[in-house]
Amino acid sequence: MSELLENENKETEIKETEIKETESESTDNKIVDKNEFKDDVGNEKIDKNEKRKKDKDNKNEKDKKIIKKKKGIDGKNDNETKKTERKPEDINIVKDLLWLVVYIGMVILICFLIIKFVGCRSRVDGSSMNPTLADGDNLWVDKLSYTFGKPKRFDVIIFNPNGNEKITYVKRIIGLPGETVTMDIEGKIYINGQLLNENYALEEPFLVQSLGILSGDNEIVLGEDEYFVLGDNRNNSKDSRSSDPGNVKKEYIIGKVVLRIYPFSKFGFID
Repeated sequence: MSELLENENKETEIKETEIKETESESTDNKIVDKNEFKDDVGNEKIDKNEKRKKDKDNKNEKDKKIIKKKKGIDGKNDNETKKTERKPEDINIVKDLLWLVVYIGMVILICFLIIKFVGCRSRVDGSSMNPTLADGDNLWVDKLSYTFGKPKRFDVIIFNPNGNEKITYVKRIIGLPGETVTMDIEGKIYINGQLLNENYALEEPFLVQSLGILSGDNEIVLGEDEYFVLGDNRNNSKDSRSSDPGNVKKEYIIGKVVLRIYPFSKFGFID
């Protein structure tokens, strides 16, 4: 009996050891499996990281290629882009210069047209028009009036004697085209035999020698485009009473004196 019990105990011990061994093997297998799972997970993580890195590298390469392409385009067209950037400025400068030239040209043209056809400034030199005008007076001369109209009696005009453009006279119109002008020894003017009423001449005794070509009952008959002019200072004026300048043709008349612009104390219109 004892031997049987011992054998049974031995068998049970063997079984227990086998069970323990199987359990240990299973645990070892489990550990191995866990490790293998961990390895798989780690490998998967590594693969994912590698993929990410590869993706990043691919993206970086793509970005680099795109940048290179852009740089290549920019490098090729760098001069062109600079030109295109500079062209508008250059064009603007050229346009500004052209407009400046045009503007200056227009100003010069307008000034020329004003001086030629509208009006001009003139300066009195001498005392032949006293008391109406004095030596040194600066005048504004209207040319437009005679462009569209005819000179009138008592107009104060400037003209070129005998067409001499280097000389300018300022006188008053007394006789009109087609009229007959005479003067007596007292300096009174007659137009077609009728006394001319005047209130602008300098009040002083008239000198007989001032009659000029009108002395001795001589008379002057004006042509169709001629005007008889006198200075308001009858004793000190070179006018139509002498052969130079003589009668004034319309083509030699520059314009009508309308305004005294200097001295400022005498600024105003001229009658």
